[in-house]
Amino acid sequence: MLENIQTNKILFLDIETVSQFADYDMLDDNVKSLWDEKSVRFQKESDKSSKEVYEKAAILAEFGKIICISVGYLFSKDGKECLRLKSYYGDDEKKLLEDFIHLLSGSFNTKDHLLCAHNGKEFDFPYIARRILINGLKLPAVLDLAGKKPWEIQHLDTLELWKFGDYKHYTSLKLLAWAFNIPTPKDDIDGSEVGKVYWQDNNIDRIVTYCQKDVLAIVQLFRRYQGKNLISEECIEIIN
Repeated sequence: MLENIQTNKILFLDIETVSQFADYDMLDDNVKSLWDEKSVRFQKESDKSSKEVYEKAAILAEFGKIICISVGYLFSKDGKECLRLKSYYGDDEKKLLEDFIHLLSGSFNTKDHLLCAHNGKEFDFPYIARRILINGLKLPAVLDLAGKKPWEIQHLDTLELWKFGDYKHYTSLKLLAWAFNIPTPKDDIDGSEVGKVYWQDNNIDRIVTYCQKDVLAIVQLFRRYQGKNLISEECIEIIN
């Protein structure tokens, strides 16, 4: 089935998110109360206070924000399949979302186009959709699932594809890259470090590089699923 998918119709993506504020003490009393209530599960799991688990705010669309969306798409060049990477990033979440929506409403705006991410159905796609609405923007068709039948949803998920119907376990992109012998750079920051790198180090460029490397890993993993060769390094382009 996967071999029948037109890979040049897939937009591969990954997002990086952080809490809306640098630390818990910056929240007003109302938001603190809301966070205290929402974070009960995190508190129980870690035996920490709501203040101590505030870094988890990054994974909740109500309390977090997107600082980077990196995308990748395949194209033909000199008889080879190549990959082009681009990132939408910055402190202005609304602006980066507007730019991303412009892409989805332009070059990737047909019923044949697909979005693909690792754990995208559980995290990336709904998180993007929620932040789009919170920012007062209009959902692009590919992210608007209301009233759609399952087979009409244009989403692929490399985690879901790996499960083969087994929903008991989560398998990280890092582990699958190792299992499929996909080369990965050793200088990546860990996902848990993104908040620190953003709020304390003020180094968003490092986060963008990390996000793009994850997109590359997703593309290579999908090609392994299809039984295809990996995209060679000389066939990877990064555009501004």
